[in-house]
Amino acid sequence: METIIVKNLKETKELASKFAKLLVGGEKIILSGDLGAGKTTFTKYVLEALGVKDTVTSPTFTIMREYKTKRFKIYHFDMYRISSSAEALEFGLDDYLYAGDSNSLVFIEWAENIQDILEGKFINIKISIESDDRRKFEISR
Repeated sequence: METIIVKNLKETKELASKFAKLLVGGEKIILSGDLGAGKTTFTKYVLEALGVKDTVTSPTFTIMREYKTKRFKIYHFDMYRISSSAEALEFGLDDYLYAGDSNSLVFIEWAENIQDILEGKFINIKISIESDDRRKFEISR
């Protein structure tokens, strides 16, 4: 596990840019942390670094947003409002997770709500609030 402390949004953006450069396709990224920790902000910065031109917003109410770059199809999920794994399977989450598409990236916020259906390799990013702007990122593969 790698632990990184960022002191402000500029450092968060720099970390996201470095993280984006490591992605080759096929990765599934789980983001966890309290409300306001910065899960969507980090995802937004990663997607911007990957070349997403659309405005990246939280998919809390839509559950999933799809973005495209020249290299990747990107699926950004938010499981905050999902009450069970069965509900996630009903809308086809497993199709995105286990299709084996090496040109896609999957980002999932609040994955703890569906932990029992997550299988395989994931990049786990836990974001903790240290103070107003300071965050601790714990990244494990």
